[in-house]
Amino acid sequence: MRAYDLMKKYAATQVVDYMLSLLAKDPQRHLVTLTKILEAFAGTAEHRQQIQAARRAFENPDHVWTRYAERAFSSLHPNFRTKGLVNLFVNEVYLGWQERKKHADRLGTNIPALLVISPTMRCNLACTGCYAGKYAKRDEIDTATFDRIITEGKELGIYFIVISGGEPFTREDLLDMAAKHDDVVFMVYTNGTLIDKPTARRLAELGNMSPAISVEGFEKETDARRGPGTFARVMQAMDNLREAGAVFGFSATYTRFNTDVVASDEFIDMLIDKGAMYGWFFTFVPVGKDADMDLMCTPEQRDRMRRHILHVRETRPIFVADFWNDGPLVAGCLAGGRSYLHINARGDIEPCVFVHFAVDNIKNTTIKDVLKSPFFMDIKSRMPLNRNHLRPCMIIDNPQILREVVAKHGARPTHEGADCVTTVLAGALDEYAEAYGRIADVAWEKEYPQAKAKAMAAAGE
Repeated sequence: MRAYDLMKKYAATQVVDYMLSLLAKDPQRHLVTLTKILEAFAGTAEHRQQIQAARRAFENPDHVWTRYAERAFSSLHPNFRTKGLVNLFVNEVYLGWQERKKHADRLGTNIPALLVISPTMRCNLACTGCYAGKYAKRDEIDTATFDRIITEGKELGIYFIVISGGEPFTREDLLDMAAKHDDVVFMVYTNGTLIDKPTARRLAELGNMSPAISVEGFEKETDARRGPGTFARVMQAMDNLREAGAVFGFSATYTRFNTDVVASDEFIDMLIDKGAMYGWFFTFVPVGKDADMDLMCTPEQRDRMRRHILHVRETRPIFVADFWNDGPLVAGCLAGGRSYLHINARGDIEPCVFVHFAVDNIKNTTIKDVLKSPFFMDIKSRMPLNRNHLRPCMIIDNPQILREVVAKHGARPTHEGADCVTTVLAGALDEYAEAYGRIADVAWEKEYPQAKAKAMAAAGE
């Protein structure tokens, strides 16, 4: 990094760290001031507008965002301020955006904001419908390659790394990797059962790694999918993390059998009480282990989850997102290197954690080269995959696109049975896409006029 860049990074880090230290002492008093400072670091007009919206919210002491910020700064370990939040605001958003734009201009394609890496497929559970359940359990990315992937990401301006699996905490080097790359923000999808008190304390001390713990509802729903006793172990893990001051969230997959539970105030309130600061909702996709259409939520249930997410954002001090129903916020699908890609434990580079097809392997290429590969460039050229951003997915909303790009580029299935979504389930997925589309099209027309107008302008319509 050039001397000028190092000076800029140091100055930005010092300013943000100072303001965050003030917030830790008196959040209510300093929230508005922080937004004014962050606005000076905004990389785009859209970032600036988001910061301004936050300021308007923080001016109201009863606003849900104000309550959320006060909740966060009253409980987090100081290292999450000096590492995690500074890394996020300075390295990933402020400087990282500038680096990604520079490389995008040079390469002629966008650089994703994050990478998802599954360094192992080992797991101590055997969950029904696991999206990764058909990968070979012996597959692992060696430590040197794991380190190289993160380093390559940083060279492109990517300072947000998501770890999936398998169960990542079976990797003995996971926490050491976060310590080595202490300028990166790591989020780890985990079943939580291996997070004991010492692990929770280490995470809090590291400050730059946050676990998102899988939970399927309450005890009945979680244990039904993940095995007896799992819910109790998850609750204990959350207690360990909260007591240590570590920042953590949750991950919930909604199926035909648990949507009514996870789409309830009682469920989200329980997780807030436990100390979760954020949460990700995933609709079940028939890939991997038990690739069963009958596990998918109905189109009506998916729409109910969409409305519930909006309700939670308006009423609860927690950040939540739904990777399908929030398509309008991110202009459709994020996959194929547009905003992220997935490197599985064998090193295969997949467009998405749910699209189990690949042309390249990280052992034989680089992230930079795969972003320019015909397979990834073709996927990105089709973005958004649907004019209606409530229908973003190439598996369950636009399955014909997945079939086309896989066939055109000879993408291979990355495990046995991965091609079921383009073969035996093709007809059923087409029917699902059509049925959900009828509901989503009505919602898009009536409830998202601004997103629709923005999409039409981007398409030159």
